[in-house]
Amino acid sequence: MSACPELIRLKPVLHNNIWGGRKLHDVFGYDIPDGPVGECWGISAHPHGDCTVDGGPYDGCTLSQLWSEHHELFEGAEGDRFPLLIKILDAREDLSIQVHPDDEYAMANENGSLGKHECWYVMDCDEDGQIVVGQRAHDRAEFEQMVAEGRWNDMVNLIPIKPGDFFDIKPGTVHAIKGGTQILETQQSSDVTYRVYDYDRRQPDGSLRELHLKQAADVIDYDAVAPASGDVTAPEENGITKLMSCKYFEVLRIRAREGQTPVAAQDYPFMCLSVVWGEGTITSPAGVVNVKRGDHFVAPCGAGELTFEGVFSVIASYVPKA
Repeated sequence: MSACPELIRLKPVLHNNIWGGRKLHDVFGYDIPDGPVGECWGISAHPHGDCTVDGGPYDGCTLSQLWSEHHELFEGAEGDRFPLLIKILDAREDLSIQVHPDDEYAMANENGSLGKHECWYVMDCDEDGQIVVGQRAHDRAEFEQMVAEGRWNDMVNLIPIKPGDFFDIKPGTVHAIKGGTQILETQQSSDVTYRVYDYDRRQPDGSLRELHLKQAADVIDYDAVAPASGDVTAPEENGITKLMSCKYFEVLRIRAREGQTPVAAQDYPFMCLSVVWGEGTITSPAGVVNVKRGDHFVAPCGAGELTFEGVFSVIASYVPKA
């Protein structure tokens, strides 16, 4: 592309969830539907929530349309779908204890879906907040016995959390976000979840949500070692910390503040940018964009050098180079 393209601002898709609250409106200012709302899909081309471009030359297009009809914006990116999905989750109540499959299992058993490797950046939580990452069954037989006996406290691994913690949730990892927590989730573009336990919680119509115990037993990684904490130990250099890297995505935390103006080179097929705190500006060769908490952007291929000025934090992600 000859000229540097501008950042693409996306309009989030909001989802009602039995465990959700109202903070996606009260804290982030989103226009949310009535009832409990737990998920903001901020950057998504998934059929269950395809974000729309808000302003600029592609105003009104969906992200999936851009992927298929304007793929020059993602030059070098491969695959038949936009590969990432970025969410903000507001858990007023505990989410179900759950696990996700890998690509191989999902492709074979979930109509060609991608698997679901995800990660969590803790934006806020209660003072005594906890999160579930990992389980203690040594094999399938022990897992099935624990389920049959309802020994959930023996099974799950609880970890205390604080704002700024980060967790890598690989496929096969039993996990659950607990009430009073808001997180930014970066994941593969998949909506496959296997529920292990849902606290016998009733839906508005009185029914119980479906559990997926056979699939969960199939995909749990019984050898996985659970983390002890979500402390970020990676170094911060000029305001930028690489939180994780896997074959599906790399994730950065970018922090601008007084005397610190981070600069990131956008030399990937695309970069996802979500503002998790504060406000300021992002400057690219195409111009200056005012940003605030809750804003989501895609920086297209060729967007050039990005400069972050103000007092705010961004979680950025992209598909690593081959």
